[in-house]
Amino acid sequence: MPHVEDRWLRSGRYGKGRRWRARYTDPDGKERSQSFDKKVDADRFLTEVEHSKLTGSYLDPDAGRVTLGSRARLWLDSLTCDPTTRYHIELRVQRHILPALGHRRLDLLTRSPSIIQAWAANLPVGPSYAQQLLADLSGILEQAVTDSLIPRNPVKAAKIRAPRVVRPKIVPWTAGQVDAIRGELPGRHKAMTDTGRYLGLRQGEIFGLSLDEIDWLHRVVHVGHQVKLFKAVTPVYGPPKGGKPRDVPLPHQAAEALAAHLERFPAAEITLPWQSPDGRPRTFALVFTGDKGGPCNRAAFNSKIWVPARRRARIPDRAEVEGGAGMHQLRHHFASLLLRGGVDIKRVQEWLGHHSAAFTLDIYGHLMPDDHEASLRQVEAIFAAALRSAPDGPVTAQPGEEGR
Repeated sequence: MPHVEDRWLRSGRYGKGRRWRARYTDPDGKERSQSFDKKVDADRFLTEVEHSKLTGSYLDPDAGRVTLGSRARLWLDSLTCDPTTRYHIELRVQRHILPALGHRRLDLLTRSPSIIQAWAANLPVGPSYAQQLLADLSGILEQAVTDSLIPRNPVKAAKIRAPRVVRPKIVPWTAGQVDAIRGELPGRHKAMTDTGRYLGLRQGEIFGLSLDEIDWLHRVVHVGHQVKLFKAVTPVYGPPKGGKPRDVPLPHQAAEALAAHLERFPAAEITLPWQSPDGRPRTFALVFTGDKGGPCNRAAFNSKIWVPARRRARIPDRAEVEGGAGMHQLRHHFASLLLRGGVDIKRVQEWLGHHSAAFTLDIYGHLMPDDHEASLRQVEAIFAAALRSAPDGPVTAQPGEEGR
């Protein structure tokens, strides 16, 4: 029978330790107890325990006594993402989460979420990276909730927040700047700029563009894979970012540039493992290859080819503002021209391969046309048409109604 006992009534214990002990039996028939300073807290605890037993939500109070570090490995092993993404997540956990919080018990973190807030507020990284780390920590703790180790996820329960991300407004390169860097790139890499500016492909998708993805007849490019670096070292094939293939229109500007490139630099069949070094080998006839005939390596290409070409083109490096100065600027250029030309935001989102139109709008919304005068005339025309169609003619305010 659950009850609260006064521990101080026992001989020799008066004034020592917590006075009130709540005693109860768990669902497995094991007798348990927990002590409190105040009787009201002990009574409340027993009420909650009995209610949780009736509703099936009872949690073993000792379950949360394991450390965060002991659960992190299990969470990492349960991830279903691709090997490269898993590698970067594991790197974040090992570098920033475990050193500071790995020794902390789950039950303590649940009772004192301020520990997590202090950690998040003092992370020595940028706001975007801090938010990723907080999401990783939340994932570990959410799995512990699912496994009935703790009653709630302290990251969510306390609404802990990392520093807010202030996204700078992207200022895409002009057509002249894209032309300038194209002129400075080596011959076999020039058409990469056309692939980025006319198709909006990401760098890895440009490196992985293959002949079988280009449908010349129907004027469409099927973006189904990319070339990326596993653990920043080994080139592998993988699906596009987000894991979802997509189709992109093939305008004649891109078709002509790719045809001219392939006439001078024929596609080469390159075999790489899929997703990881031990993945199943796959072979594609790649449109773009390195100087030695292998796949383009992101690290080497950026440092030895792209950056020198950008400097020769006298394009400044504004990496922290205005969309950066890397190859991704070609994608920004593509999106900006479409939006300024009035292409529907949903179509732009699909062609870019974003997960939602809202995400695309958040990045590029400021680039959409904003003609106040034209919008005002359109609104006035709508209201005028509605008034003309009213059966009793234009409606005006009656005396005494102006202030309503």
